[in-house]
Amino acid sequence: MATSAEIMNPSTEVLETAVTSVFQPGKLAIEVIPVDHDTNPTPPIPILIASPKDAGTYPVAMLLHGFCLQNHFYEEVLKHIASFGFIMVAPQFHISMMAKGDTEDIAAAAEVTDWLTKGLPSVLPKGVEPNLSKLALAGHSRGGHTAFSLVLGHGKTNLKFSALIGLDPVAGTSKFLQISPKILTYEPSSFDIPMPILVIGTGLGEEKKNILFPPCAPKDVNHKEFYHECKPPCYYFVTRDYGHLDMLDDDAPKFMTCMCKDGNNCKDMMRKTVAGIMVAFLKAVLNEEDGDLRVILKDPKLAPTTLDPVEHRLA
Repeated sequence: MATSAEIMNPSTEVLETAVTSVFQPGKLAIEVIPVDHDTNPTPPIPILIASPKDAGTYPVAMLLHGFCLQNHFYEEVLKHIASFGFIMVAPQFHISMMAKGDTEDIAAAAEVTDWLTKGLPSVLPKGVEPNLSKLALAGHSRGGHTAFSLVLGHGKTNLKFSALIGLDPVAGTSKFLQISPKILTYEPSSFDIPMPILVIGTGLGEEKKNILFPPCAPKDVNHKEFYHECKPPCYYFVTRDYGHLDMLDDDAPKFMTCMCKDGNNCKDMMRKTVAGIMVAFLKAVLNEEDGDLRVILKDPKLAPTTLDPVEHRLA
């Protein structure tokens, strides 16, 4: 079901109804494809793909999971985005409970990116082709740090990214304890990233779950600072009443999700909000269809959850 708002078209000064359907699943049927070492050509690490089933050529977006998480925890978000005509690729990094630098994951993400050219077409449904000239990179939590680090040149890829998305990105435990590589400079617009950027944050991410656990997205190393250091064009949305892991599927293990402050409302609304904003952004920057993004910026109340603040800088 589409949501709508009345907005004034400045060029015609006529009151019109703006409609967006990005917060509900799209019209395309989706196939979820696990890819492992039995595949030829073999991917460097296991990958989960969500692809449209209908024959056609589609842009590609790669989503990097957060610290100690698994790619299939994001399946609902992946399927939602794919249903609008995007091929979603979610690598599975090696999991270690030891907090260490991000170098290994950056290298693995770069290797998966280079695998896409020959590997991705071989595993997609019949008649489905990837358009790798329209390639986006996204990352959640520490995966956001991985994504930003990769496009900042801390990893080398043969393919070029056209857009970058940080989903409640985290760069360490404090301003003075950044994970390596230390990419935050605390200078405005300091990221040397020549592409459109979307940052989605959570309002509860920097709050403690209880006295036993620190915040999952601490102040000074979270979405606020990432957006502060982005150059235009960049977009910023905060899901005010939700926490750091609330975008994960409901079957994500409780022993993981219990560590982060969470919202009291329906998590499906959070997933639809995050996926819908990503769809609007990807349509705008990869397909040159910016109507949905403009509508959401004009009236954030169209989203299933409260978005506050909402900002963007175009120049």
